[in-house]
Amino acid sequence: MSADETRELQRGIGSRQLSMIAIGGAIGTGLFFASGGAITQAGPGGAMLAYAIMGLAVYCMMQSLGEMATQLPIPGSFEAYAERFIDPSLGFAVGWNYWFSWSITLAAELVAGSLIVKFWFPQSNSAQWAMGFFALLLALNLLSVKAYAEAEYWFASIKVVTVVIFLAVGALMITGMIGGHPTGFGNWTLTDPASGAHAPFVGGLTSVLMVFLVAGFSFQGTEGVGLAAAETADPGKNVPKAIRTVFWRILLFYIGSIFVVGTLISFTDPNLMHGDEGHIALSPFTMVFQHLPRFGYYASNIMNAVILSAVLSCGNSSMYVASRMLYAMAHSNKAPKLFGKLNRRGVPAAALLVTGLVSASAFFSTLVGDQKIYQLFYNASGLSGFLIWLGIAICHLRFRKAWVAQGRSLDDLKFKSKFYPYGPWLAIGLFLVVLFGANIGVFQTPVFSWFDFLTGYLMIPGFLVFYLGHKWWNKTRLIPLKDCNFELDPVEPATRPSASAHA
Repeated sequence: MSADETRELQRGIGSRQLSMIAIGGAIGTGLFFASGGAITQAGPGGAMLAYAIMGLAVYCMMQSLGEMATQLPIPGSFEAYAERFIDPSLGFAVGWNYWFSWSITLAAELVAGSLIVKFWFPQSNSAQWAMGFFALLLALNLLSVKAYAEAEYWFASIKVVTVVIFLAVGALMITGMIGGHPTGFGNWTLTDPASGAHAPFVGGLTSVLMVFLVAGFSFQGTEGVGLAAAETADPGKNVPKAIRTVFWRILLFYIGSIFVVGTLISFTDPNLMHGDEGHIALSPFTMVFQHLPRFGYYASNIMNAVILSAVLSCGNSSMYVASRMLYAMAHSNKAPKLFGKLNRRGVPAAALLVTGLVSASAFFSTLVGDQKIYQLFYNASGLSGFLIWLGIAICHLRFRKAWVAQGRSLDDLKFKSKFYPYGPWLAIGLFLVVLFGANIGVFQTPVFSWFDFLTGYLMIPGFLVFYLGHKWWNKTRLIPLKDCNFELDPVEPATRPSASAHA
């Protein structure tokens, strides 16, 4: 066996970096851009309700992931758990679905980054900026896991400080201490004269349901802690710490920010509608800072720079988690072995490069066919995160049952999930509601669009095709509880039984 096949992932992620990776993965375009569109669609109250309910589901899912990742901090995380505790075919579907989703998300961040720069350089070439950002992120990830973690730490720190300042400034503006806000809380009881819609809940339950998808997409990335656990120093201590402390900060940031924006800016403001359509200068955060007396111009420029750093942070995280998933699949015979090799710095270079190639191809598809190809990929990847979260919750139910079936004591668990078994069951229910109900808007348009329908729901049958296709080819079966593998060290690829061995 060659030297690059015997190398192992390095545990170069520290406690402070892991916490920031968790925060950085969840605070990005969903908060800085899509929150404005959510307020327009469901009103300030509806948006807060949707984010709060989805936040509860994600909290339950993260508790489940935390228990498994603390006990088994192995490459592939939830992909490996699906193989060990449910079915190798489910691990196959989860792994490739996750890799595809974050490869496309990286392309979306490149699109957003190239548009953000137009705030300062409106005549510049977007493709050139995107290629520059792509080269920067690729270089950071190729250096070492420490370089990635340190870059993500500072990217995320900028976002956290900015959101804290935004919440403080927003509170001062709402109370009239700076800038004044003559309408008070009037935006929470406003009626749109054109449509007759009333705040704070615009469009009723249907609108809240449609915002679920936006809210869930905003929280996607928190599960990256599970993948990072394999490269974290002292995961038994640091993973539970990240799970316990980070999520509540993220939820506070989202709920607090939506409250500030919904109070200071009317849901009828046409600029809010552009927050998720590429009009970066009209991000709700930028709009709020523009109202600051005397400092509005400078504050909006600084805010735009922060948003750019947030986009780069999300791109950095996307490249990391996608490449690590591909690396793990190569070691479980679900991807070509080439992607399971590490360079001298402990980085899966081949997995990184092919991830980057797919992302770059998706980015350049925006230049073809009125962006239809890119829109197809992007919309299809939207539901991927919910499929992964659904799989994590189901894995946890099997994990616990297998633990008990093998005569192990729950007291031996390094971290125990709160609210088990109600937490994972609640998460499963809410994620199913989102998967089948969040795109219900395609049935409510005056003219039905097959393109919107297919792109909105394509990932569900796509996931089943991957699962059933692998199951048919390899003749896999459900892993008996007493055969579930709780060993920390993964089986070497050369000696690992093939999926058909489970038949």
